[in-house]
Amino acid sequence: MQGLHEKAGRQTDGKRRKPVTGPHAGAAPKKPKGRTAVCLSYAQNLCFQKYSEELLKSADVRSMDGFLQHAGVTCLEHSFSVARTSLWLGEKLRLQVDRRSLIRGALLHDFFLYDWHLKSNRKGLHGFTHPKTALKNAEERFFLTDIERDIIIKHMWPLTPAPPKYTESFLVGCADKLCSLREILRMGPLVK
Repeated sequence: MQGLHEKAGRQTDGKRRKPVTGPHAGAAPKKPKGRTAVCLSYAQNLCFQKYSEELLKSADVRSMDGFLQHAGVTCLEHSFSVARTSLWLGEKLRLQVDRRSLIRGALLHDFFLYDWHLKSNRKGLHGFTHPKTALKNAEERFFLTDIERDIIIKHMWPLTPAPPKYTESFLVGCADKLCSLREILRMGPLVK
């Protein structure tokens, strides 16, 4: 319920508001194009913290912060954004997912641990080969579920031949492409 001052066209600090007239009277203010972000709920944030904690304590995972991914965004920042976007997207679409595997797989999907911008002894193009490297690195350091393995190895589909087997894998693949596009266009993360 509005207070008396607000009904009378005054803010609660006593200043008069300028009345809005014309065709946009009563319309919500415009937000900057492409810069909007959504926030995880309190429960989603708790879930994210719970399932990401082990990985984010790992020095190897934190070392991803030393490798650039897209347009000034590090691999760790990108993976963090993909994990949060995947969680939000799954909830928004009301999908039944294994949240633990979704978050962990998303955080490890680009766990390749090299600067892909520099050509080295690697064979093949990074976009086609890095899922195998990320999976190998993750399996050497962590116990992975089948869903987490599928997320990591198939997040680049359709560049990789086999389609995702699990809903979680498909969500992470979509979130990865969405986050990558926003990073390249310097739009900032979708989910905060």
